[in-house]
Amino acid sequence: MALELNGRQVSQEMPRFKSRGMLERTALADLWKHTLSQIPTLYGRLAYLASLRDPNSGAYRHHGLSAAFGREESGKALTQSHQSIFYEWLKLALADKSRDLGSYLRGLDDPQGIVVGHWLRSDQYRALIPDSARPMERDLFHTDLEALLQIIRNASAAERPGPGSRQCS
Repeated sequence: MALELNGRQVSQEMPRFKSRGMLERTALADLWKHTLSQIPTLYGRLAYLASLRDPNSGAYRHHGLSAAFGREESGKALTQSHQSIFYEWLKLALADKSRDLGSYLRGLDDPQGIVVGHWLRSDQYRALIPDSARPMERDLFHTDLEALLQIIRNASAAERPGPGSRQCS
């Protein structure tokens, strides 16, 4: 519909969000195509999805996905993705977990040693586990991640000379 304003024809159409035809058919497909596929590491995806979980209720919240697909469907997609990535991480060999975690840490703004030290002190990584994980899966995640973090911390400490040490020339 057009409206005449000061002698000019002006469109009165309302701006629209992407039509559902431009989105993927499901919230899960859309989440993977437009968001998770852009995160290069499994650990990064796990951290991202855990960050979308409300610490008070455990409900997942993603404004864009909810706006396009509704709160219930977006919540299911986020829950399913979090569980899937968590189990994918658990299935990795320890060497692959080490490479993935190292890649994630190198992509952060803060120095790796500071991040690892904080994680070991705070246990913040325990919040990455989906609610559906069984006790043995939780234990495996904790054990592997703590071992990797200790290895990274020890390697970082060995790379920098301590106070009072002399370097040989």
